[in-house]
Amino acid sequence: MSTQPPSHNRLALIAICLSALMLGLEITSIPSILPTLEKVLSADFQQLQWIMNAYTIAMCSVLMAMGTLGDRFGRKRVFLTGVTVFAVASLICGLATSAPLLIAARFLQGTSAAAMLACQVAILSHQFRDGAERGKAFGWWGIVFGIGLGFGPVVGAIITLTSWHWVFLIHVVIAAVTIVFARKGVEESVDPQATRIDVAGMATLSLAVFGIVYLITQGQRIGLTSPFAMTVLAVSLASFALFVVVETRAARPMFDFRAFRVRRFSGAILGSSGMNFSFWPFVIYLPIYLQAVLGYDAIAAGMTVLAYTLPTIVVPPLAERLLLARGPRLVIPLGLFTIGTGFILLMLAITSGHASWMTLLPGCVLAGIGLGLTNTPVTNTATAALPPERGGMASGMDMSARMISLSVNIALMGLILSSSVAGYLPHALPDLAAAARPALADMVSAGNLAASQAHGVPVAVARAALAHGIGRVTLYGALCAWGLALASFTLFGRHPAPHSGRGAH
Repeated sequence: MSTQPPSHNRLALIAICLSALMLGLEITSIPSILPTLEKVLSADFQQLQWIMNAYTIAMCSVLMAMGTLGDRFGRKRVFLTGVTVFAVASLICGLATSAPLLIAARFLQGTSAAAMLACQVAILSHQFRDGAERGKAFGWWGIVFGIGLGFGPVVGAIITLTSWHWVFLIHVVIAAVTIVFARKGVEESVDPQATRIDVAGMATLSLAVFGIVYLITQGQRIGLTSPFAMTVLAVSLASFALFVVVETRAARPMFDFRAFRVRRFSGAILGSSGMNFSFWPFVIYLPIYLQAVLGYDAIAAGMTVLAYTLPTIVVPPLAERLLLARGPRLVIPLGLFTIGTGFILLMLAITSGHASWMTLLPGCVLAGIGLGLTNTPVTNTATAALPPERGGMASGMDMSARMISLSVNIALMGLILSSSVAGYLPHALPDLAAAARPALADMVSAGNLAASQAHGVPVAVARAALAHGIGRVTLYGALCAWGLALASFTLFGRHPAPHSGRGAH
């Protein structure tokens, strides 16, 4: 049990949940304001992708580092620092007057968000030791995170009706309240064996992830076979190889590959990745489809996306009970399989030619249920699989798997969408100049049908091309979720011990 009084634990849980609310809102409220940002900041499709990707790239680049810093210097200290910097970065975002400034501020947001996210799980794991109490704490964390993610599109759409700036500025207020509760309730904790900082590991992983995502998002523009692209690819692969060498030789690595020998931990990491090959990156592209193809306004689109994310609020307590009763081998693969099935239903609705919120609803709800079954169990399983003193490293590896896969798949889904649109346009418009296709595909993929019409693409053709591209994206999400469900089921093994708290191996 925690040494903190119950009242302090409640204050700590409130602080952690408020920070999770901020992170959830920040991820899913931004897609709702992208059309507005495109106009007021004169942002093109690549800049819009970077407004989204800058946050996740920065987060995944330093997430492992933040977990290590928390282990070394104190999770409470790093958490409070992260919340403070997040407030400052949100203020800069809200006052930004250009796309480059907003992208830079989003990098700062992502860096500070990594500090919050890595320490959230480590603090909960340290402060709530009893199995039942710990399950409830993680359940509330998942519910509040789900509320932020679920209501983010609606919040973003409503705020945009007044001023898009407040989509960012609202975090300044929430952060101030979070700091008050965290200072009073969170118990400081460290890893007594964390005596050095893995600078080489931080640098090599950051460079590798950044280079790969840069190639995916910018590859078509710079040319995937160009000398510059080949140089970026070579540097990224070399950086990742160096990262593996550094981490396997370090006495106290920030990314301990030996942890993957624990089947429970490895299966949980696959589950963490699986959600972000499908569910979360698609939440960025779904509002574009709803507004540009189906013609919904921001509020109607936000309410439809809510059906996609709302089950993530309701299902986590059930998932935790299933985890305690049946173990991760059932719950995590089942969640991923359910996500994949939901994506198949979405694909069938989108490609039927008769899509509406009613035909999309079954797929949205089913995918959301699958996410709810997966989200908190993978984190709880990963952190419980390793010793308590490695809580920061375990949560950092878990969240790094999420953020690396999220940032890569935001870019991959964007690539699939734009390339599918570019492939569709010549069939519908044989006279369309080949040189104009990439730019037009970017316009259509961003949902800017008016601009594409001004360049010779009829609105009906643009809508059909965008629906075709979104259909390909949902197929990709379904296949990835099913594949990783099978992989995690196999990795957990035939006879995993029931999930009953920390320390299972």
